[in-house]
Amino acid sequence: MDVRIEHDTMGEVKVPAHHLWGAQTQRSLMNFPIGDEKMPREVIRALAMLKKTAAFVNRDLGRLDAGRAGAIAEACDEILDGKLDDEFPLSVWQTGSGTHTNMNLNEVIAHRANVLLCEQGVHPNNTVNMGQSSNDVFPSAMHMVAVTMIEEKLLPACRDAAQTLYTLSERYDGLVKLGRTHLQDATPLTLGQEIGGWRQLICETGKMIRQSLEPLRALAIGGTAVGTGINTHPEFGDRCAQGISEMTGTRFISAENKFHALSSRDAMVFAHGALKALACNLMKIANDIRWLASGPRGGLGELILPENEPGSSIMPGKVNPTQCEAVTMVAIRVMGNDTVIGMAASQGNFELNTFLPVIIDAFVQSVRLLGDVLCSFDRNCLQGLLADEHRIEENLHNSLMLVTALSPRLGYEKTALIARTAHQSNISLKQAATQLGLLTEEQFDEWVRPSDMVGK
Repeated sequence: MDVRIEHDTMGEVKVPAHHLWGAQTQRSLMNFPIGDEKMPREVIRALAMLKKTAAFVNRDLGRLDAGRAGAIAEACDEILDGKLDDEFPLSVWQTGSGTHTNMNLNEVIAHRANVLLCEQGVHPNNTVNMGQSSNDVFPSAMHMVAVTMIEEKLLPACRDAAQTLYTLSERYDGLVKLGRTHLQDATPLTLGQEIGGWRQLICETGKMIRQSLEPLRALAIGGTAVGTGINTHPEFGDRCAQGISEMTGTRFISAENKFHALSSRDAMVFAHGALKALACNLMKIANDIRWLASGPRGGLGELILPENEPGSSIMPGKVNPTQCEAVTMVAIRVMGNDTVIGMAASQGNFELNTFLPVIIDAFVQSVRLLGDVLCSFDRNCLQGLLADEHRIEENLHNSLMLVTALSPRLGYEKTALIARTAHQSNISLKQAATQLGLLTEEQFDEWVRPSDMVGK
């Protein structure tokens, strides 16, 4: 392999000649051959946006000439277009500040900018990293990634799934079915009401997620090494936040207290807590659906799932609730990621949290998985979900809990006696009630009407 010699403050390093990175990136590759997890591409692109913005801000502040600022911006655009993806090979398991990845960007951008300028006037630290530190750059990129991914990927998926559930709830609004609590028979409701509850689970956590974006809009940029803003212009942070807002199309601000912005990851914890709430609700929805679709003959069998693929390698004709299973596995992963993020956020010392890469890697995975699984669940399960109306009717009228309608007329104890008698003698509620002499068949038919018990 052809190599070239690169230099940093520790000496010479051999770097593959065909790559744009420099000595510090190469040292990270050599010193951290850990795992298969690479820094998420979303982080790389956020850093490229930030570097481009910083170059223009430094130009406008009179600290950087237009030629070098333009070359840096052009190199960043190539990164954003995916043309330089192979230049960012570093592991998540690196320095906890993300410095290696920050320098990876600085080196690649500097090298490419110098090629564009046909000179060596752009330095990774002095020029590309001007007015910045990994300690304010990387947390800023984390917030940028979190906000943009949630807004562009997750919230639209939530809206689409909620809309599908709304359509289903309207379709089955009048279909009365057996309710269940404690996995036992309960009083009736409509299938539309039950599905409407699922829809609200997504809508409520969607609200929580949107609310959690506000603390993430505050960026650490401008704090540099420890929050004091050493070696940067006093207006740098505000101007960068404004530029990033324009570039991303969503609002960001410069954090009011940079010491907090560097040392705490509470905004990430708060936002991921909302993601965990969504995961919990999706777990409930998926489990409800696979319980209600269980069977088709030995289970509840009230819902009919789309038949997407064979369910068994040995049992012909079997169809399994595979989309529900995917949802529940994603939910568990998100819950695990929440533990990772909470633990990592609690471990910062003094002026910096040094668990940044693992936090953003877990966060990105959660958003990506939730967005993907919601789209898949919506398309491959919810949109094709059907009710088995015959089975629903059968289960409804076989329920002992319809007796609850008699409680205001006969009292709790006599009503319970009817239910126990019907259950122990394996007869209907009507038969039990008349045998006990508590009411006539005509009274039973008048007073026990499932459609009158659903609150409409």
